Amino acid sequence: MGVDFSALRTLINRYCAGEENWVDSRTVYIGHKEPPPGADAFIQQRFPDNRVVSSKYTFWNFIPKNMFEQFRRVANFYFLIIFLVQLIIDTPTSPVTSGLPLFFVIIVTAIKQGYEDWLRHKADKAVNQCPVSVIQRGKKIKKESFRITVGDVVFVKEDETFACDLILLSSSRDDGTCFVTTASLDGESSHKTYYAVQDTKAFRTEEEVDSIHATIECEQPQPDLYKFVGRINIYMDNEAVARSMNSYLVVYLCILISKALINTVLKYIWQADPNKDEPWYNERTEAQRQRHILIRAFTDFLAFMVLFNYIIPVSMYVTVEMQKFLGSYFIMWDDDMYDEELGEGAVVNTSDLNEELGQVEYVFTDKTGTLTENNMEFIECCVDGHVYVPDAICNGQVLSGAAAMDMIDTSPGPGGREREELFFRALCLCHTVQVKEEETVDGIKHGIHQGKSASFYISSSPDEVALVEGMKKLGFTYLRLKDGQMEILNREDEIERFELLEVLSFDSVRRRMSVIVRAASGDIFLFCKGADSSILPRVISGKVDEVKARVEHNAVEGLRTLCVAYRPLSPEQHQEVCRLLSGAKLALQDRDKRLSEAYELVEKDLILLGATAVEDRLQEQAADTIESLHKAGMKVWVLTGDKMETAAATCYASRLFRRNTQILELTTKRVEEQNLHDVLFDLSRTVLRHHGSMTRDNCSSLSNDCTDYGLIIDGATLSAVMRPPQEDLNSGSYKEIFLEICRNCSAVLCCRMAPLQKAQIVKMIKASKEHPITLAIGDGANDVSMILEAHVGIGIMGKEGRQAVRNSDYAIPKFKHLKKMLLVHGHYYYIRISELVQYFFYKNVCFIFPQFLYQFFCGFSQQPLYDTAYLTLYNISFTSLPILVYSLMEQHINMDILKKDPSLYKDVAKNSLLRWPTFIYWTVLGVYNAIVMFFGTYFLFDNTTFTSNGQRMTTNTQMMFGNWTFGTLVFTVLVFTVTFKLVLDTHYWTWINHFVIWGSLVFFVLFSLLWGGIIWPFLNYQRMYYVFMQMLSSGPAWLSIILLITASLLPDVVKKVIWRALWPTITERIQSADKLYKGQLSEFTPLASLHAPSKAGGRRRGSENQSNPRRSAAFSKKLMFTRWQRKPDYCTFTPLLRFVDGHSPHHNAYGGAEPETCV
Repeated sequence: MGVDFSALRTLINRYCAGEENWVDSRTVYIGHKEPPPGADAFIQQRFPDNRVVSSKYTFWNFIPKNMFEQFRRVANFYFLIIFLVQLIIDTPTSPVTSGLPLFFVIIVTAIKQGYEDWLRHKADKAVNQCPVSVIQRGKKIKKESFRITVGDVVFVKEDETFACDLILLSSSRDDGTCFVTTASLDGESSHKTYYAVQDTKAFRTEEEVDSIHATIECEQPQPDLYKFVGRINIYMDNEAVARSMNSYLVVYLCILISKALINTVLKYIWQADPNKDEPWYNERTEAQRQRHILIRAFTDFLAFMVLFNYIIPVSMYVTVEMQKFLGSYFIMWDDDMYDEELGEGAVVNTSDLNEELGQVEYVFTDKTGTLTENNMEFIECCVDGHVYVPDAICNGQVLSGAAAMDMIDTSPGPGGREREELFFRALCLCHTVQVKEEETVDGIKHGIHQGKSASFYISSSPDEVALVEGMKKLGFTYLRLKDGQMEILNREDEIERFELLEVLSFDSVRRRMSVIVRAASGDIFLFCKGADSSILPRVISGKVDEVKARVEHNAVEGLRTLCVAYRPLSPEQHQEVCRLLSGAKLALQDRDKRLSEAYELVEKDLILLGATAVEDRLQEQAADTIESLHKAGMKVWVLTGDKMETAAATCYASRLFRRNTQILELTTKRVEEQNLHDVLFDLSRTVLRHHGSMTRDNCSSLSNDCTDYGLIIDGATLSAVMRPPQEDLNSGSYKEIFLEICRNCSAVLCCRMAPLQKAQIVKMIKASKEHPITLAIGDGANDVSMILEAHVGIGIMGKEGRQAVRNSDYAIPKFKHLKKMLLVHGHYYYIRISELVQYFFYKNVCFIFPQFLYQFFCGFSQQPLYDTAYLTLYNISFTSLPILVYSLMEQHINMDILKKDPSLYKDVAKNSLLRWPTFIYWTVLGVYNAIVMFFGTYFLFDNTTFTSNGQRMTTNTQMMFGNWTFGTLVFTVLVFTVTFKLVLDTHYWTWINHFVIWGSLVFFVLFSLLWGGIIWPFLNYQRMYYVFMQMLSSGPAWLSIILLITASLLPDVVKKVIWRALWPTITERIQSADKLYKGQLSEFTPLASLHAPSKAGGRRRGSENQSNPRRSAAFSKKLMFTRWQRKPDYCTFTPLLRFVDGHSPHHNAYGGAEPETCV
């Protein structure tokens, strides 16, 4: 018997899944007023509050939630277990040695994360406590933003932001309109016109608005920003490096377990002899003898784990956290990333991703407001093949475009002039531009037709504003829309009035808009403008070929183009049009579909007038930034909601696509002609056929003879590609084929993207088999989902609100600042964090491996080699500050060189400095140093005798040489060796480096003198008393320290010298050349000469006609900036790096700077 669980499922969905899943609509009571008796039942629904929350913690959950997140880390959890083991069983070291570093790490990390979350709370508080005017009981009161509830009537003044989603009830304008910028929602900074509800627009004062008694029935929230369905009922009168660190941690954990296991086994082999098992001075208790051998073995294993646990660098995590937190301030203090216009610099919201900036492989960027300024400028228009350019320059004279100057052909005849003026009138009428007038002196408003500049145009589309302003320059000025009449000022300063009958609004499917107007003569016209692909198929007459040629020419130049056409309507045709449009507008079902069908019937049989060209200016240095990112090996994708033609033009202008880039289209139009399966496989065959050919990375930026591919895809096709596979269709591999195509394209443009689709693309690339590091950059709220999905999110401060800035990891004023953010800061921080991580493992191997060797000489008794104070302070005080300062200050290459040669970014790409060969080298070096320290000390003091009390004394110096002296000597060599190793790796020296490095060594010496030179009353026993002074009083001890430090560091130095001489990397070549030119390499030396050698017999491009000048000859600065056209070559600039004749000249080069050195 079947059981029906539908009722139970309904209840679960209702009370557990949320109301939005089970209620089709919601009812909002305006002013929280109940409907009058006899009307609909009053059902108060629960809505979320208006509080904005971007923080992670609260006062109540900070400690448990933060502790949970910290102990999810393997290292922290491991040290917690070690600390608990030390508390439970008898171990050779005090619990303080593990507990103190652990608690220090936990506390510092908690403070850092708490501080960052406090900043988020502070930002949230600033937003949530913004004052908002609310109408209550006929009065206007102030209320904090987070206290606004659904149903409140909000009063918004001009230039104020909206604190929540609003429905326009009334406006101060007579026609009930208002102009809104939706930058915080969709990134568009242009003005959009919104109309008040017809039944409420007459309510103006606070008392009148408060008297509204109505409810609003509308749909539940949906992701479509541009669609809202609802109705109002008025009652009358009534939210790379870490993986490597974890991998290394697992390896060292395995080493630790192996050490403990080996020592435990060897201990029981050693104790197989009863005389060695229980010496007379350390007999066991009866309870110890009775314990089972497995329990004793497990206890000893844990004790060895505690003894060797310092090989896991717990302090590394707190140092990394401090490095990231303090390093973020260097980004914020960078004056090069400060924008004078905005008065703001870079902002770091999350400091945990500094090193990820140096590992970015994919950059996803928005277009409008990110690459461009979103500021349109009218360039030209073409009427029947004749081109009109406002303010054209001829022979040095500025010629007004109002004279109808023809830039291509002969001037139009009388009939042509009539069509010219009709074209200008069409552009002055076919738009939704509004005129905004501002009051001038004495409160008098001046209009445009009065020759005043106090009025300006606003519109939902910046293109429309540019076109209307362009017509003004050509002699036709749009004045205003008043009482349904559109007024134009013509060239003769006469005002023409046209009655606005209908507006056929623009939509992304039709890609055109139209107006129907009646002239003063009674003639009725339909004026239509839109994309050429949308207008030209509907044209029945006009000079199509001439206009189309000009449109294609302007598109290649990166301009935004529109075609303009018209259609005269007879009164009968107008009545039929009104009937079609009226029926569609009044439809309750499928209204959008019926309107679209009506528009298709009306916008036909058009007569082509001409075309326009508008330029959307790129941001300053946007093209240079994208080109630098490409040279750095990053793939740049542009994700935009704009149409394909506009976005493609911007991509050409920004050098995302080059002139020789072969464009591959994966668009709705092509898929309609050919099914998706065939299109994908055709594109795949195309790119794979040339897979081995030259790509952008192999080509010089100046050469145009290499072919690469650029892909264009639109949102509808992307949805089809991303659609889950069906069993009956062979679509399971579509996503993989699409990814394979994208991998072989130098750039990808995704147009007509919804915000969620942008996030889907980023997620798809993140989940691909290479798992690349992704970066998303945008400036509007429509980019937030993309920014949050990427590994690194960057928001741009600008005209489109602050949602992107608040939700990003980093914020920069302009797109151009991304270049330094990645190529300099990202490069530096990855180099620094790589050295920090591997240096910590290295110095801990040096620290703990002698302890492992010492167990072979103490009968595996778990006797510590070092004093407890040294065990505790080694990672906290003696060796932590130098590497921290290094990780904040190091600059292995001058930052000017990094900006000038983006290809250096490839040297650190794909986590190249944290790979296993490098890790193994550091580990082997640490083991070697530990062996030299331990056995060097052992053999240098092997010639000793025993004193009467059992201590050892050297025969030559009579120095007391016991267990703690031996350990202190090893520890002293250890501290100096690991510090000098960091000295050898430091390229950029400041007074801070000197102070911290030499200060740490001085602190170690002073601490050892005080720790062993004073009897401390709080210690029960003081085994280090006078040990350090006794050791330093011996001459051989001093000699052994010097010899052992030298022997430890010598192999690493020799290896570096040999490697730099025989197999230098690009970075090492540039470092050597930079030292040769006293840090002036970036200013005087062409970086192209410092790359890998070309093939034998290759000739230097750009210098075929130049003889090799002698080294002693003075080079001009112009020569120094020569751009090589072939793959950069170290050997191409031989005269700068070695003497031509093989011997030193007798005088100095470059005006006698200093004696030269051969490299």
